[in-house]
Amino acid sequence: MSFYIGHEAPKLWRRICAETTTEINLLAENWKYILGGLIFQYIHGLGARGVHYLHRPGPTLQDTGYFLLPELGSDNAYISEIVFTTIFLPFVLWTFHPFIFKTKKIYTVLIWCRVLAFLVACQFLRMLTFYSTQLPGPNYHCREGSKLATLPRPDSVLEVLLLNFPRGLLYGCGDLIFSSHMIFSLVFVRTYQKYGTRRFIKQCAWIAVIAQSFLIVASRKHYTVDVVVAWYTVNLVVFFVDKKLPELPDRTSATSLLPVSKDNKTKEENHKLLNGNANPEDWRPRTQINGKIMEDGNAVHVEAAMNGV
Repeated sequence: MSFYIGHEAPKLWRRICAETTTEINLLAENWKYILGGLIFQYIHGLGARGVHYLHRPGPTLQDTGYFLLPELGSDNAYISEIVFTTIFLPFVLWTFHPFIFKTKKIYTVLIWCRVLAFLVACQFLRMLTFYSTQLPGPNYHCREGSKLATLPRPDSVLEVLLLNFPRGLLYGCGDLIFSSHMIFSLVFVRTYQKYGTRRFIKQCAWIAVIAQSFLIVASRKHYTVDVVVAWYTVNLVVFFVDKKLPELPDRTSATSLLPVSKDNKTKEENHKLLNGNANPEDWRPRTQINGKIMEDGNAVHVEAAMNGV
């Protein structure tokens, strides 16, 4: 066991270093898109915080999902968050798998450029929607009688800008149509559906999203319309935005993206290292004679001797 670890650890370290160099170069070219997407996540949070000041609690609206699904209650509301975490966290870890595994299909920087583009488009539409009409929140802390249902006038701009983090994000009201949890889940699952390689994981991911849809309604965190609108809006946005974005390069032929290492290896050799083919024997020169691939050039003399020359 110790021999195996000692043998594989240097390979893993070289793979991480090579991948890090590649991703840094890609980040240098695409940092504006990453930064813009991250800034918009804050703007979206700011918008959700702002609509809470406009929220006015009232009777829960008539909802078909509430008639069909039993209410989980406030004590079991965490179940939907657990399901969401099982979608969110594995996806984030998967986007960084090229740093560890030999087989890889994506570049971490490029996949996040794509994901953030989907999120920004969906969140922009979401803010337009929940600022157009404020519905009385169905969540327990948004109902009449709750101190969290309405927010007092802010004492300063700083109070708004800081979002009362993290409490303000956990106990928001008014940002209903359409569900933010569904935006993240559907974007992540659709991205893995296209670029992931494990069929079983894809099936489990879709099952988890469907289960989350029912749990969100059963937890009374959203109305059914919030979830239904998210299903068709997010899928349509991802479909059309994906067609406008350039396709991700294939890792098996993207050697032009890879830098030349300090020990004068070619980009092709570095590409082999990134994809786990780091055997030095594969770098030896080969000569083709009589339809056969011969190695080291010495095979020329052997072939000549066999032919009596």
